[in-house]
Amino acid sequence: MWVEIIGWCAAVLILTAYVMLSLGRIEAKSVAYQGMNIAGAAGFIVNSGINGAIPSAVLNVIWLGIGLFALQRLLRRRRHG
Repeated sequence: MWVEIIGWCAAVLILTAYVMLSLGRIEAKSVAYQGMNIAGAAGFIVNSGINGAIPSAVLNVIWLGIGLFALQRLLRRRRHG
């Protein structure tokens, strides 16, 4: 049951981030957008990994990595000016 809840929460996070980005309510270079994508990817990793959907789990590991890289660059730029 918890695995399914985690999966649905992940889907809501990623879709909400995309809708907000598409409507101009959030920017791709924002902590909020990257955070929502990172948290969503983490939830999908748990859900798909436990359910044996390895291609989906791998995709989301990459998605999470991209989000962490983007967030790191964003925070570094904020610190340095």
